[in-house]
Amino acid sequence: MRQAGLRSGQVAKAAGVNVQTLRYYERRGLLTDPARTLGGHRLYPAETVTVLRVIKAAQRLGFTLAEVAELLAAGQHRHGARPNPGLHIRATAKLADVESKLADLAVIRDTLCAALAAGCDDLIACAGSACCPLPFVELADGAPGSRPATGDDRWPLLVESGTLR
Repeated sequence: MRQAGLRSGQVAKAAGVNVQTLRYYERRGLLTDPARTLGGHRLYPAETVTVLRVIKAAQRLGFTLAEVAELLAAGQHRHGARPNPGLHIRATAKLADVESKLADLAVIRDTLCAALAAGCDDLIACAGSACCPLPFVELADGAPGSRPATGDDRWPLLVESGTLR
């Protein structure tokens, strides 16, 4: 009699991952332990494919595996019909983090564009020039409130946070 379920290779192929990824997620507790055949082969329920796709999608959105594990666990502990705010809260926090990184990258982009427009081609010569938009003095001094020639108000935050080193 054949047991119902999918073998490791079938699950991995259907989810677009390799078997090592499947086993790793199992070790990390992201997947429940599968049933075993008498011969010891793993048999996964069909919904494991969906779980794997959810994990990969969450990773592409910037969630770490630890965060994904928390989200999966929160979804499994629903009591009654109450919605679990876990995903909403975590997605809001992740979005704020992404927005902050985008703002930091915009400052870096603007500073690099200003350096190119100013004709900076020698870091040592630019470091001694007052008109250079690169933040040599601000980074060396750690002077809060200093900013590059772009005049961006986020500059002190980047210097203080260590985003620009």
